Amino acid sequence: MSESQAIPVAELTQRQARAEHKLLAAEIAAADSAYFQDDQPILDDASYDAKRRRLVALEEAFPILKDAASVSDKVGAKPSGKFAKIRHRVPMLSLGNAFTDEDVGDFVQRVRSFLGLKEEGGIAFTAEPKIDGLSLSLRYEKGTLVSAATRGDGEEGEDVTLNARTISEIPHVLSGDDVPEIAEVRGEVYLGHADFAGINERQREKGLPEFANPRNAAAGSLRQLDVSITAARPLRFFAYAWGEMPVVPAQTQFGVVEAFKRWGFRTNPLMKRCESVGDLLERYRLIESQRATLGYDIDGVVYKVDELALQTRLGFVARAPRWAIAHKFPAELATTVLEAIEIQVGRTGALSPVAKLRPVTVGGVVVSNATLHNEDYIRGFDSKGERIRDGEPPDIRIGDTVTVKRAGDVIPRVQSVDLSKRPADALPYEFPKHCPVCDSDAVREHNPQTGEFDSVRRCTGGLICPAQAVERLKHFVSRSALDIDGVGDTNIEILFEAKLVQSPADIFKLNYDAVRSAMEKRRNEQIDARFAAAGKVRPKKEKKKEEEARAVDLLFAGIEQRRIVKLPRLIFALGIRHIGETTAAALARRFKDMPDLIAGVDAAGLQQPGAAYVALDNLPSIGPVAREDILVWGRREAKSETPLLAHLAMPKLNKAQQTALRQAFGADPSNWQAAAAAAALAAPGPDYLYLASDSEIGAVATESLIEFFREPHNREVVTALLEQVRTEPAETVAQESPIAGKTVVFTGTLEQMTRGEAKATAERLGAKVSSSVSAKTDILVAGPGAGSKLSDAKKLGIDIKSEAEWLELIR
Repeated sequence: MSESQAIPVAELTQRQARAEHKLLAAEIAAADSAYFQDDQPILDDASYDAKRRRLVALEEAFPILKDAASVSDKVGAKPSGKFAKIRHRVPMLSLGNAFTDEDVGDFVQRVRSFLGLKEEGGIAFTAEPKIDGLSLSLRYEKGTLVSAATRGDGEEGEDVTLNARTISEIPHVLSGDDVPEIAEVRGEVYLGHADFAGINERQREKGLPEFANPRNAAAGSLRQLDVSITAARPLRFFAYAWGEMPVVPAQTQFGVVEAFKRWGFRTNPLMKRCESVGDLLERYRLIESQRATLGYDIDGVVYKVDELALQTRLGFVARAPRWAIAHKFPAELATTVLEAIEIQVGRTGALSPVAKLRPVTVGGVVVSNATLHNEDYIRGFDSKGERIRDGEPPDIRIGDTVTVKRAGDVIPRVQSVDLSKRPADALPYEFPKHCPVCDSDAVREHNPQTGEFDSVRRCTGGLICPAQAVERLKHFVSRSALDIDGVGDTNIEILFEAKLVQSPADIFKLNYDAVRSAMEKRRNEQIDARFAAAGKVRPKKEKKKEEEARAVDLLFAGIEQRRIVKLPRLIFALGIRHIGETTAAALARRFKDMPDLIAGVDAAGLQQPGAAYVALDNLPSIGPVAREDILVWGRREAKSETPLLAHLAMPKLNKAQQTALRQAFGADPSNWQAAAAAAALAAPGPDYLYLASDSEIGAVATESLIEFFREPHNREVVTALLEQVRTEPAETVAQESPIAGKTVVFTGTLEQMTRGEAKATAERLGAKVSSSVSAKTDILVAGPGAGSKLSDAKKLGIDIKSEAEWLELIR
C-alpha cells in the first residue's frame, strides 16, 4: 500500500489523489490486459478488487479524475488495435430511430412520399426484433466462409475470422443450390441471458468484475486475441442482412432471410411481413410483450421495406437507409440521489454538467453518472424564460432525489425531481462563469441572426486550455477521424505533457528519440510509484525498454500510414463545430481538396445573409415561396423610379403572412416594401447557398466553417498540417457515370420521379445536387413550371435538359 492509500480518500489532496489515480489506473489496465488478452493474471483476486474499489472511491471524491477513458468504466481489455482490418465492400450502416407510434407513421409516410405512392398504394414491410448485440459481416466465396469482420466505423472493421469460426451457429460451408459465388451475410452476435449469467458467475467466483450487460460480454468475447477464450463462451448468431451479393436469392427482404435459413443460418422466428402501419404496431406490441421471455436482449423492433427494388429506389440518407427504421422500446426509469454536479470541459470548450449519482441499476446497467444537458436544464428555464420541464420544482439541486431515464444505449439523463424529498439546506446550483480547467471566462455565444443565446456555455481559452487542446488532438487521431494506429488517448497525453505535440501538424514532425524518451519517462514514473507504493527501492537493473521500442515503432508506423488521407476524414478530424462525419463527407463531395474547400468557404463568407434578410427569413408564416415573392418585390422597388407602381405590385400574401409583416415592420405597407428591398440587398449569394442549401451541410455548418477559417490561427494550423499530409478526394459511388463530379440542379415539376428520388439517383451516380443555380452548376434539369432558376441558367450558359433528356443521359 502506498503512502496515499493509507490515507482515507476524503483526506487526500487533489494532487495526491491524481497521482494515486494514475498509478491505480495503470495497474488495473495492465491486470485487465494480462487476464483478458493473455489469460495470465498478474494480480490475485483480492488485490485486484481492492485496487478497483479504491479507484472508484477516488473518482467519486474527485470527479475531475474521471473521464470517458477511465478504466473504472471498462470491462476487460480492448485488443482491437491488434486486429487486422477489413474494408467493407458495402458499408455497414446504422439505422434511424422511432420512439412513438407517430414516428412509425411518419416513417411510412416518408417512404410513400419519396416513392410518389398514393395513400392507397400497397407497400409491404418486414418487422423483426432488434437484437442488442455486436454486428458482424461474414463473407462466403463459393459457399465457404473466408472472412468475418466487425462493423468498425462502417467502412472498415476488425478481422475476427478465427473467432467467428468458433461460433456454432455460424456455418463454415453454406448448403443449398442457390448460394451465390460471393455472399456477405450479416447479422448479430449475442449472448443469451442464461449464458450471460453463467459467465458472470464465473467472474464472481474468480473475484473479477462482472460484465455490465450481455452486449458488452459478447463484444469482449468476440474480440479476444486468444481464440480459445472466444470458443469457451457460448456466443450465438442471428442472420438478417447482407452486403456484397451479386446475385440475390429473392426479390424481397423476407425472401432473402428465408434463403439464409435454407443455407444453414439461424434466423429470428419472430420476423413477420406486415401490410400497414397498424400491422407494424401490432407486431411491435407483440414482440414487446414477449421481451422478458425471449432469453436474449432486444431493444426494439426493426421495420424494413420488403421489396428490394423499392429499397434500391429509396437509397440512403447520411449513414442510414431510408427504407428501414428501428422502433425503440420505451426508456426505463430509476430513482436515486444526486450527490454532486461535475463540470466537464469538452474539446470544443463546452462546459457540460454531469450528475454524480448514488449508483442505481437502470435497465440492467449500474448507472452512477447522468447528463444534465446544460445550465438552462438545471435552472429549469431557457434563455427566453420559458419552462423546460413540467411539474415542480423547475430546478435541480445537489441532494435532490431524482428520476433517471435511460433509453437503450443512450446516455442516462436526470428527468425530474421529487420535491417532497428535497433537503431543507439544498441551494440553487450556481453554474460556473469560468472554466474549471484554465480559469478563462466561460460565455454563452450570442447568435446575431436569431438574437438568442447558445444553450451551452463555452470556455474562451481555446488552445491555451489544456482540456480543449488535448481533447482536440485526441479527436484528431481517433478512429472516426484520422484513425492513426498507435497514437491513442494515453500517448497523446504523454506527448502533449512533454510539449512534443501541441497541434495536429506536430504529430507528423515527431522525433523518434524524443518520443521514446517521453514514453520511457512515463513508464519509469509508473514503476517508481509502484515500488514506492510497496515501500521498496527500485533496483537499478530493472530497466525494461522493449515495451517502449515496440510502442514507438507502432506509433511511427501508424503516422506514416496517414500521410495520405481521405479528404472527408481530414475535414472531420479538424474538430470544427457542427461538422460531423456526414457533413464532412458532403463537403468532400463538393470540393476536390482542402485549399479548394477553404476557397469555397472564403467565397461563402463574402456572401453571407445580412440582418435585413435574416429578419425577413425568421418571420413566422413566411415560408420559402412567400419569402422569394417578397424578395422579388423588394428587388423591383430597389430598381424602380416610381415606388408607387412597385407598391401596387405587392405579392399576394395570406392573412397570417400579412400579420407577421405588420408585427415586424408596422402597419404601413410601404414599410414592408422598404424592408423587402433591404432584405433583397442583404440576400445570401450563390457561393453561400452552394453550401447552406445542401441538406447535409446547411446554414449552421456553413456559418461554423466561415467562422473557423476566419480565425488566422486556425488557418495556420491547417496550412501547417497540409505541409505534412496529402489528401485524396472522396470516393464517388459511380466514378464512370456521365454525371460523376458534376453539379446538378432540379427545377420545375418532375413527372416521372419525385424530387427526392431524382436527387438520390444523381448522388448515387456521383453527382452533387444543389438547390440553387451558380457559376459552378453543370446541368439544370427543368420540368414544367421552371422559373427564375431556368432564367439564371440561360444567362450563365449552363447545360439545360428536360426530364426526358436527363433520364436518357443517366441511362
